[in-house]
Amino acid sequence: MSDAPFCWPCRVYWEDTDGGGVVYYANYLRFFERARTEWLRARGHEQRDIAEKLGLLFVVLRVEVDYRSAARLDDQLVVSCEPRAAGRVSIEFQQRIHRNGLDGQLVAEARVRAACVDARTLRPRRLPEFAL
Repeated sequence: MSDAPFCWPCRVYWEDTDGGGVVYYANYLRFFERARTEWLRARGHEQRDIAEKLGLLFVVLRVEVDYRSAARLDDQLVVSCEPRAAGRVSIEFQQRIHRNGLDGQLVAEARVRAACVDARTLRPRRLPEFAL
C-alpha cells in the first residue's frame, strides 16, 4: 500500500445537512464510505465486479469517529483514506475530512475496520491482493 493517502474531493449538499445547514453527524459516515469506494475504483476495481466476479464483499466491523468542527452547506471537502492490512481478512482505514483541501481545517477523522467476506455465505475470506 502506498504511503500517500488517497484523497477524494466532494461538496456538501442540502441533503447532507440538518435544518441549520450543518452536516448531520451520521452523514460523515457516507463521505467516509464513498472515499473508500473511490479508493477501490482508483485501484481499478468496482464494488459490483468484486461481488459478482470474485464473490467477495467488504463489511464494516467497527467505526470510531471524532468530530472536530462542523462542515456546512456548500463547503468543499477532501476525504482522505489510508488503508493498512489488519490481518488476513481485515483492513483498517484511517480517514480524515478536511475543509477546502488537506491544508484546510480538520472536520472529522475516523478509524474504520472492514473485513472481506464471501458474498454468498458471509463467512470470512482472505483479502484480495489489490486491497493490500
